[in-house]
Amino acid sequence: MVSNLNPKEEASDEEGGPPDDELVLKSQQGDVRAFDELVERYHGRIYGLTYNMTSNREDAEDLTQEVFVKAFEALPRFKGKSSFYTWLYRIAVNKTINYRKKRNRKRALSLDQFDQDIKTDDVYHALTAKGSPLRSISLSELQEKLNEALQHLSEKHRTVVVMHDMQGIPHDEIAKVVGASVGTVRSRLFYARRQMQTELTEFMK
Repeated sequence: MVSNLNPKEEASDEEGGPPDDELVLKSQQGDVRAFDELVERYHGRIYGLTYNMTSNREDAEDLTQEVFVKAFEALPRFKGKSSFYTWLYRIAVNKTINYRKKRNRKRALSLDQFDQDIKTDDVYHALTAKGSPLRSISLSELQEKLNEALQHLSEKHRTVVVMHDMQGIPHDEIAKVVGASVGTVRSRLFYARRQMQTELTEFMK
């Protein structure tokens, strides 16, 4: 299941494990077990990101493995200018976007996570607010139409929607991952939600 918590908050190990910085340093010194712990710590969130952006479990599994292989290979060059998880997310986002660009056909973006979380999602509230023509639509119908609307977003807009609305990553951390200002991230998120709302409203006419 995709996490809706702030990754920085999750990185503080619940069982009192060592912080990322310590594990990264040990990994750079050749401690494979330390890197394995980083993989275990972040595997679920990276898989959630790739799965929500590809809608295919096998592709997500392959991409997740590639992300950690890439991270392991690049770790000696990691200078700690950003947090480890920000650096790792950047690798994951870039790899997934490149993969989608190479893919010949579109696949519907999975909204499995919305099954449980959609009723607390900002997009859902905006689209089903009192007075909205979408208020009476069933949850399954809304999921299907949200799916179609997400497919029409550009990669940069889809990325911020997945990271913010589906993974709960705050604006400032998304900005570090995608290499944009917080204002740009907010703008992309606003535009994406507005585009989705427009398409869904058109559906009701």
